[in-house]
Amino acid sequence: MPRACLPYAREHGMESVPLPCDRDNTGRRKVIEANGGVLEDEREGMLRFWIRTAGRGVFMGMDFEKRPQPPAPLREAPQAEGCLTAVVRIPVRIVVLVLVVPVRMVWDLLAVCGKAVGRALAAVFRLLVAAPLVWLYGNLLVPVAKALGYVAHAVLIMPWVLLWKYVLVPVVRYGIVVPAVWLYRRVLTPAGRGLAWLGRTVGHAVAAAARAVGAAVAWVARMLAVVPLVWLYTYVLTPVGRGLSWLGRTVLESVALWEYVLVPSARGVVWLAAGLWRAVAWCVTTVLVAPLVWLWRAVLVPVGRETAAAFGHAWRIAGYVSRAVGRALKWLGRNLVGRPVRWVWLSVCTPVGHWVRDTLWAPVRRAAVEAGRAAREALRSAREAVRQARRDAWRALVGGPADTRPAGRMAEAVEPVGAPARTLGSKTTAPSAAPASETSLLGGNPAERG
Repeated sequence: MPRACLPYAREHGMESVPLPCDRDNTGRRKVIEANGGVLEDEREGMLRFWIRTAGRGVFMGMDFEKRPQPPAPLREAPQAEGCLTAVVRIPVRIVVLVLVVPVRMVWDLLAVCGKAVGRALAAVFRLLVAAPLVWLYGNLLVPVAKALGYVAHAVLIMPWVLLWKYVLVPVVRYGIVVPAVWLYRRVLTPAGRGLAWLGRTVGHAVAAAARAVGAAVAWVARMLAVVPLVWLYTYVLTPVGRGLSWLGRTVLESVALWEYVLVPSARGVVWLAAGLWRAVAWCVTTVLVAPLVWLWRAVLVPVGRETAAAFGHAWRIAGYVSRAVGRALKWLGRNLVGRPVRWVWLSVCTPVGHWVRDTLWAPVRRAAVEAGRAAREALRSAREAVRQARRDAWRALVGGPADTRPAGRMAEAVEPVGAPARTLGSKTTAPSAAPASETSLLGGNPAERG
């Protein structure tokens, strides 16, 4: 759509076309940018783009033309190695290798020991410090903090809340706000309106008087200041300026002496000083700088480069040697310690442990389980016997129907159920007792027994 509209805009003489876009409308923004749109700014959540209708160039400070990239800098060709480099390389590498191999092995040994010590210290720290602190935090500090928080809330916060809600708010509302509102509506508002009317009236009068006084002051200032200043400029300053101009032209004629005598002499002195400086600089460069540069480039740089390379090679070789020694020690430890210990564990300790578990520990465990089960059954039977004896004694003392509950339900009852209320026929005089049949220790109906 934007590409189809650009020719019509170009026919009407428009060099660039503005296109707005919502900040969240990603699709429209991509279409505008694909057609050459350049973002100008953002206004109230709308992005404003400009699209050129024809040609490339700079519009409103925005560069629409892709500038060519500067050429990449030329790299210097590698220089051939000299004979001094070849002579120094092998001895330096041998010496550095002899010096670095022990250092690398000691370094690797210290690194392994440091890792082992670090792991041991970490385990000890977790066991002796971290775990107690976590337990202390979870089981002591957190409950204490919660309790203190509840106490602080009840002691410190709730009194202030209640004071604010039930004392300060009513006092401020009915003691200050309501009287202030009444005072504002009934007293201050009418007084302010009257003062405003009086101020407008007095202001109009003062403004009229000020305009009259201002006009008079302006006329007096013009007659006392402006007119004398104009006369002074016309009849005094202008003639004096013309005289000074004539005097300046006369003085400038003497500048020819500066231009044609003094300046050439100064230039000759400067040229002579520059020649002497170039001669001294050439002598210093030839006698001192050139030998030092040659010494740096031809001797010190090759020796330093070879020394650094030798250290790198020696460090890598020492790493290989240290790794080989470590693997050899690992192999020896596995074959001299690990495998015998594993054989002893699998061939001796494991069978002995299984025999102890199956022959000694299992029977003892089964006997202990059976003894515990028998003790629990005996205690349960004793409790049932005691409860039954207590129920029988209660029925024998106060009377009541026989216990017809099943044996399983008897264990659940803690106390026997009381007998129903008895009437006057059963030796009770309670006025609120409900009538009930007379009972005896033998049970049954007395009429039937008679």
